[in-house]
Amino acid sequence: QVQLVESGGGLVQAGGSLRLSCAASGRTNSRYAMGWFRQAPGKERLFVAAISWSGGSTWYTDSVKGRFTISRDNAKNTVSLQMNSLKPEDTAVYFCAAARTIVTYKPADFDFWGQGTQVTVSS
Repeated sequence: QVQLVESGGGLVQAGGSLRLSCAASGRTNSRYAMGWFRQAPGKERLFVAAISWSGGSTWYTDSVKGRFTISRDNAKNTVSLQMNSLKPEDTAVYFCAAARTIVTYKPADFDFWGQGTQVTVSS
């Protein structure tokens, strides 16, 4: 089992920045890819970004490319999501997740989830 705890959410004005962090504990010696998803009220949970176990490969949904950066520190068992140039449409609960293998970039690929952290971007 892997436990994930997100932090760093909050309220920010449009154009501002936030940095989300995800701390992993438990069976962190396994080679998991890590991802971030977000879910707005009444909407489905959507893929935002992911990073391979080595950190050598990253993937982003089109709407955040050039604004968000995912990174990881395996020595500290942490994954981060730097979010710049935030827009009101980025408002959602953001979830950290771990996957043995990413195939479809959908929630079903991911085995473990954090509890989520709220990000609110005001216009």
